[in-house]
Amino acid sequence: MQYIERHIEQLLLEMLGQFKVVLVTGPRQVGKSTLISHALPHYEYVTLDDMNELEIARTDPGLFFKNHKLPLVIDEVQYAPELFRQIKLICDRSEARGQICLTGSQTYLLMQDVSESLAGRIGILEMQGLSLREIYKIPFYKPFIPSSNYIEQRKEYKPTVLEIWHHIFRGSMPALWDSKASWALFYRSYIQSYIERDVRNIMNIKDIHVFYKFMVALASRTGMLFNAQDIANSIDVTLKTIQSWVSILEASGIIFFLHPYENNILKRTIKKSKIYFYDTGLVCYLVGWENETVAQNGAMSGALLETFIISEIAKTHLNSGRDIRSLYYYRDRNQKEIDLIILKADQLYPVEIKSTTHPKSEMAKNFSVLKDTDSVHIQTGTILCRIDRPYLLSDSLQALPIEYI
Repeated sequence: MQYIERHIEQLLLEMLGQFKVVLVTGPRQVGKSTLISHALPHYEYVTLDDMNELEIARTDPGLFFKNHKLPLVIDEVQYAPELFRQIKLICDRSEARGQICLTGSQTYLLMQDVSESLAGRIGILEMQGLSLREIYKIPFYKPFIPSSNYIEQRKEYKPTVLEIWHHIFRGSMPALWDSKASWALFYRSYIQSYIERDVRNIMNIKDIHVFYKFMVALASRTGMLFNAQDIANSIDVTLKTIQSWVSILEASGIIFFLHPYENNILKRTIKKSKIYFYDTGLVCYLVGWENETVAQNGAMSGALLETFIISEIAKTHLNSGRDIRSLYYYRDRNQKEIDLIILKADQLYPVEIKSTTHPKSEMAKNFSVLKDTDSVHIQTGTILCRIDRPYLLSDSLQALPIEYI
């Protein structure tokens, strides 16, 4: 299969020039090892999936590094936390930058070791599945912030009209962009390997079937307010169990949250966060849909589209080194809601996500709740929808094609 250029590669090289160690994290199968081998061909590469290497790494970390020359890539480093103390010693003995690159999938445990041993010495990259820009080979690297400057620059790279529901259903895993790959077989194997290998390594879950039911329950709620007690009741486990399991999925890069935007003036804001999956193909598999037509016509179509768009926006931020904690949503007790709010410094960009091809100003009527917001400047609002060119709906509102992400 032909290599698809990953936009995070530029950030990886930049961080290797700044930090002594760089860690690339992310879920299984998003292409971490492929990225590393492509971006760092001059590094020696060792994977701890190799049982011989793993045994030495665990029992004699000093010998492990005598066997391998720097610069070095260590893949699946979470299997040998014993290496971190030795890596710290190597860092403290030298001022050289970018000598060790680590990858790991079990971020939940991995970050505990990193924070204890390598604080201040390590740069951390969070990698996700393919973005639309990567799939369409669009060399545009800026995070999605719908300013006039962004839109003007983005015009140069506008792709052909997307088969949006094909992308939503197919998902973002690189292996699935080989046309011969079976979608159902891939996700079945993906879930089995994730649950059997990763989740059981992290915590002692006695009934894996219950954990699977938990993932299905979450998938059916993507794009909705997160209610842990509701999920606990639906699968008959404790609230504490749900909170623990959610933290695993979040740390593993399977799900993420949008937190509510609030300040001193907006006092009626709902406090709950909204939950999203990074990969909509995984959502479709978990809830039992077999093709894109079923996904498009089902009761969850709006939530699926919103999940896909917000995930794509999150990827543009991650791939350019920005924190997705600058992304929010708004909902108040009067049921007024704004799908997405992007905060950049003191500038606030409200965004609505619609499947329509005929956007109307009233679709963004809730943007007015932000007019009293203090300490920030409200920028032109945006309706992201299925049109073929950007245009103004009013002096303070624009319609923008989904392709401009």
